Amino acid sequence: MWRVLRPDAVEVLQDPKARSALRRYFAVMEKRLPAKFLVCKRIDAGVALSSGTEELWNAHEKSLKELRSVLSQLDENRLGLDELETPETSLLDLKIELAQRVLKSCHFCERRCEVDRTAGKKGACGVGAVSRIASEFMHHGEEPELVPSYTIFFSGCTFKCQYCQNWDISQYPDEGAPVSPRALARLIENAAKEGARNVNFVGGEPTPNLHTILEALKLCEANIPSVWNSNMYLSPESMALLSGTQEIYLADFKYGNDNCAQRYSKVPRYFEIVARNHRLAFEDAELIIRHLVLPNHVECCTRPILKWIAENLGPMVRVNIMDQYRACYRADQFEEINRGLRPEEFSEALKIAAKVGLKNVIT
Repeated sequence: MWRVLRPDAVEVLQDPKARSALRRYFAVMEKRLPAKFLVCKRIDAGVALSSGTEELWNAHEKSLKELRSVLSQLDENRLGLDELETPETSLLDLKIELAQRVLKSCHFCERRCEVDRTAGKKGACGVGAVSRIASEFMHHGEEPELVPSYTIFFSGCTFKCQYCQNWDISQYPDEGAPVSPRALARLIENAAKEGARNVNFVGGEPTPNLHTILEALKLCEANIPSVWNSNMYLSPESMALLSGTQEIYLADFKYGNDNCAQRYSKVPRYFEIVARNHRLAFEDAELIIRHLVLPNHVECCTRPILKWIAENLGPMVRVNIMDQYRACYRADQFEEINRGLRPEEFSEALKIAAKVGLKNVIT
């Protein structure tokens, strides 16, 4: 049953634009290339994990350069994964160690709460040291190139979106079942056997669970594309730890200014941080950007976002302009968003995309 594809997914699998924008993702999905996290296991960290944190970060930067060189050779069929030895301490081991250190003064996201989650303390997201998943299943409602997508919904979120459609997951971090990295790895492997085209880390928000996800990828033996499905409010350290492990960033770009971000999601410095991370994601892997059009926010949010994407990432980046907003959770406290999106608002959003030159838009 899970192997059945939506009709539009079948079309996208043959779409030259989609395949060009997501070339590596399709190659891994079709087992022509190894997933990046598998390659990370073959890159020597070149450092003892007991070293000081600064030394570990320096080694991480050096190993990332080697990873990029190896990936280039793999992608050009000048090298095979089986030609690479498995080191005693890999780049993925190094990432896990650094993530554990971040966890002790947590700054996975740009709220930078700096609480010791290993000692039972919690920051703004409310997520503890042990990750919890609200649900996991084969999802057929994602972008057509992704389905069927094995989606793992983590409890808790770094945002406080007042209109969140998944508020029962995102705003209740203590709900759901605790999950170990080993159990998560087995779930991913089983999903791959059942026909999943990717593993999709979502929530809530995956960012507070980065330590668990990296360790699960270390323990996972399935060759499956990894998708980071996120609000993109990560710290530079988290973006560095993710670098070289993901096939696709499925990246939210919600607001075109900081005022709207503060009002509806309670986050400061939104545009600066999320724009920076979209640039980093674009440099690191393949990218699909999601923009949910909000009622009464075409001019203040949609227009500047689409303009920024075109000017900074280029016309061919894959952009999903979404019209499925509905007033949920606490939206009734905000008159301007306490209604559905009007057809003319969505039509205007598509016109803006065309005007700024975006050529790879999906809806």
